[in-house]
Amino acid sequence: MEITTWAQEYFQKTLLVNTIHRAIRRCRLKLYRSKKKPYLNMIQKRRHFLWAKAHLKWTVAKWKTVLWSDESKFEVLFGKLGRHVIRTKEDRGNPSCYQRSVQKPASLMVWGCMSACGMGSLHIWKGTINAERYIQVLEQHMLPSRRRLFQGRPCIFQHDNARPHTPSIATSWLRRRRIRVLKWPACSPDLSPIENIWRIIKRKMRQRRTKIVEQLEACIRQEWDNIPIPKLEQLVSSVPRRLQTVIKRRGDGKEW
Repeated sequence: MEITTWAQEYFQKTLLVNTIHRAIRRCRLKLYRSKKKPYLNMIQKRRHFLWAKAHLKWTVAKWKTVLWSDESKFEVLFGKLGRHVIRTKEDRGNPSCYQRSVQKPASLMVWGCMSACGMGSLHIWKGTINAERYIQVLEQHMLPSRRRLFQGRPCIFQHDNARPHTPSIATSWLRRRRIRVLKWPACSPDLSPIENIWRIIKRKMRQRRTKIVEQLEACIRQEWDNIPIPKLEQLVSSVPRRLQTVIKRRGDGKEW
């Protein structure tokens, strides 16, 4: 309808919606779901670009020494139907034909870490997280994962610039533990392989259509453990190509 309105104003003539549909088909255009892309202002683009250039010489072997970490939010899907439903006229009041929704669906926050050699620990909780709670997550989940996955080999810890990660209490804790941290540019989910892991798991959750929080948590843990090592190696090996894309686009992020 918006395209039709614009076309009528532009061509100064009456056009039918069906005419616009036929024109779109002739142009071989299709309807796609828009991809996500982080918004970067000019300063962030510049920093993004410089960070990518500074790390472009890192080999795949070097990226395999990184322990990638992140948080993500998962929501319970209440069996939502699409905007349209095929039914008879008499089924208008049938509850199975409603588009069910809730204003605030139940959700879980998930922290996890991974490397090219395996999946790390997973921590799930309800609500938000602050710096003190984040340190507990690092103590109870990151450190054991680091020991298990790297077994004493050199390791670089990666996390983004989320608010609980940057206070002095958190950075001091990392320094005291002598943990080498990868400096990370702001608004850069397109560079992190663990973002792809979240996307894989969320796609699985949409297919499973979990209805209660306990079921959601169990499914997240199951799918997390099912990620194969070849997939992890593939994602980590793609980091140099991601950097090249950022440089080619002069700091603009890649869609993810």
